[in-house]
Amino acid sequence: MQVTPSNVHIEAVKGGITQQADVQAIVNAANAELTTGGGVAGAIHHAAGTELYKECQQFAPIRPGEAVITSGYKLPNEYVIHCLGPVYERRKNYEELLEKCYINALQLAEEKNIKSIAFPAISTGVFGYPMEAAAEVAVKTILKQIPQLKHVEKIKFVLFTQADLEIYQNKLEELQ
Repeated sequence: MQVTPSNVHIEAVKGGITQQADVQAIVNAANAELTTGGGVAGAIHHAAGTELYKECQQFAPIRPGEAVITSGYKLPNEYVIHCLGPVYERRKNYEELLEKCYINALQLAEEKNIKSIAFPAISTGVFGYPMEAAAEVAVKTILKQIPQLKHVEKIKFVLFTQADLEIYQNKLEELQ
């Protein structure tokens, strides 16, 4: 599934975030300490190598909604943008915090002149955000940010399962 509003190409694909060699930056659904964890964070740290962990330590801890950028090391991507998503329903403003993840990641991409970026489904794993609700926040936020983008030309949502991919594809069709 692909859409192209305002010359920014958006797509949703099934796959692993660490295998997205066609993008300059990938986004890590990070934990506050920016350490190896399960899911996306574990896969990214494992693929990038120990240098990523070492660079992350200068930025930790981060708060929900915040994003920081590091090198990609052994990944096929130049950069990793680490975002701490909210734990679903732990705070009253969890939707706003999830929006901030996408906004802050895109802002960092713009600051580094990054042309392409891939996002996982932030906060949907152990943080418990329902996939449908997370997809709506992600797609709405990205579409709202597109008019401000000067460098980013490609945004990719990378989903682990076919069911998750279909949810994102439906949201892209519905909201574009």
